[in-house]
Amino acid sequence: MDDFNSETDSDYTSYWRDWFISSRGNEYFCEIDEDYLTDRFNLTGLNTEVQYYQYALDLVTDVFDLDCDDEMRETIEKSARHLYGLVHARYIVTTRGLAKMLEKYKKADFGKCPRVMCKSHPLLPMGQSDNPNVKAVKLYCARCEDIYNPKSSRHSAIDGAYFGTSFHNIIFQVYPALIPTKSYERYTPRIYGFKVHAPATLIRWQHGERDDMRRRLRKLEIESGFKDDEEDLDAGDSEEEEEELEDEAVMEVLQNGQLAAGDPTAQV
Repeated sequence: MDDFNSETDSDYTSYWRDWFISSRGNEYFCEIDEDYLTDRFNLTGLNTEVQYYQYALDLVTDVFDLDCDDEMRETIEKSARHLYGLVHARYIVTTRGLAKMLEKYKKADFGKCPRVMCKSHPLLPMGQSDNPNVKAVKLYCARCEDIYNPKSSRHSAIDGAYFGTSFHNIIFQVYPALIPTKSYERYTPRIYGFKVHAPATLIRWQHGERDDMRRRLRKLEIESGFKDDEEDLDAGDSEEEEEELEDEAVMEVLQNGQLAAGDPTAQV
């Protein structure tokens, strides 16, 4: 997954990072500041993760001057891309990195949520593992709180470790205004206007679980973030009470019926 760029040496320019960021398939990445790349503290431990580490770092920082054959050059190029990705995961959780990724997020550079109910909410790249070569990058929607595969095959080949498992959560901690209002709107399957039985049961269960969570949050005086919280819960409480009374009445009738069937003298 670390060989996510198909560009050749003929596309290489003297400014490696400019070439890398502008290459097709690398749209998810932001440009890492040179000061960050040249601070060895930020690169701690990466020398054991990257083949030809020093050559790769020299290439990324535009000081590479080794005279080598094409095969060696391609190997170093691959290592440089891998090194940039690993450093990128660290950089995007810094103040500068978060600001750059925020701008890309606002422009929906990472794509929009395919779920209809999310109304094209912008996505954020995320990894399912912080270790390289484990999982490819996924896209996170803050509105439905679910993850999706990238549409492009070029993006699907990017290693998820180049974004890490924490970035998409940290950015909402730093910029809480970005957190979208959770929508209680859900799709209900119907046939000729009537709810489909099995999915409808599942949806009722989902609504019940969500209502229970909202009640617990309300008792703890924690803002749930759902629209019409009080009205929905009050209406739900009334409906549940009515259903419980109906169930009790049905059980009483059934019990009386069983008694009448077993004893001819019993009165219903």
